[in-house]
Amino acid sequence: MTQDELKALVGQAALQYVVPGEIVGVGTGSTVNKFIDALATMKDQIKGAVSSSEASTVRLKALGIPVFDSNEVESLSVYIDGADEIDHQGHMVKGGGAALTREKIVAAQSKQFVCIADESKLVDALGAFPLPVEVIPMATARVMRQFVAMGGSAVVRLKDGQPLVTDNGQHIVDVKGLKITDPVAFETEVSQWPGVVTVGVFALQKAQVCLLGTAQGVKTLNF
Repeated sequence: MTQDELKALVGQAALQYVVPGEIVGVGTGSTVNKFIDALATMKDQIKGAVSSSEASTVRLKALGIPVFDSNEVESLSVYIDGADEIDHQGHMVKGGGAALTREKIVAAQSKQFVCIADESKLVDALGAFPLPVEVIPMATARVMRQFVAMGGSAVVRLKDGQPLVTDNGQHIVDVKGLKITDPVAFETEVSQWPGVVTVGVFALQKAQVCLLGTAQGVKTLNF
């Protein structure tokens, strides 16, 4: 199967975790788009969604799924999102779609995080995928120097030749060359750096379940 077909497979499989009559947390990205398309087939069975990005909100509304502000919802039974990398403990690197801050917010108000991904995303140690970090623009250069001191190399993510601006009005720094052997400690440390809005390591809000698309079908990993 192609990568696109694997994404569609796990997007469909994620429907089993959606609780009828409730609001579902919805992430961002190409795999999640497949889930949103699948979710539209049962939109009459749910109240709606809390979305982690403007892009997902547009897609949900276009399919007739009501979108709630996260402040209107006390808690969510499940949050379904993709990952750029996931290890064998459920820790993830996320933010390739620049929505990491809102993704972490929605994950934090959800009782269960279900990650949907194709098997290329499963790794032994996080760090091969460039780590996204959302930063306040005035802190960009100093945050990049801190990553260099850790042994990484950092660049500002660009769009049309200018720094990409997130849904929150901030910039993204992508960091290569890191091997993240202790994701919880790494996330805790970098989150304290002045100017860092969110680091794209999801260890404190890790996945409890990963639906992995493989050539043999969907493999369910529980953490």
